Amino acid sequence: MGISDHDRGFLRQCVDLARQALAAGDDPFGSVLVDGTGQVRYTDRNRTRTKQDVTWHPEFTIVLWAQTHMSAAERAASTVYTSGEHCQMCSTAHGYAGLGRIVFASSSTQFVQWLSELGITNRPVRSIPIKDVVPGLTVDGPDDETSAEVHKLVQAWRGKP
Repeated sequence: MGISDHDRGFLRQCVDLARQALAAGDDPFGSVLVDGTGQVRYTDRNRTRTKQDVTWHPEFTIVLWAQTHMSAAERAASTVYTSGEHCQMCSTAHGYAGLGRIVFASSSTQFVQWLSELGITNRPVRSIPIKDVVPGLTVDGPDDETSAEVHKLVQAWRGKP
């Protein structure tokens, strides 16, 4: 399908949410749920540190919200935009909830590379691409423009300008 300028607008919202998360002391990730008519239905940012809950990823809270506020058909027609490719926990929840397309600014491969460049190689969980967790799902990303912004946030998050 590819990432359009319209998609990129939502990705910029995700990057803004990631920036807000970082400013609040959380990991720099943000996500936006858009229904099949193009309406933003839910947004969130990472809150794993401020909520002291390792599951408080914005992609996961989108799943929780969508299951109680959208029909199965509405979920399937939706798109989840996110600053970073879903982790396997969020990918699994997305797949089980029957949500539609995912568009991400930066990939898990990029994220692992950026952490490696910062000397962070010992992570408790291995990154797995969405397509390996939820086969057949429409997935678009990374996006060159917005991934560069996410890269800067990751550097600031880990203390390297």
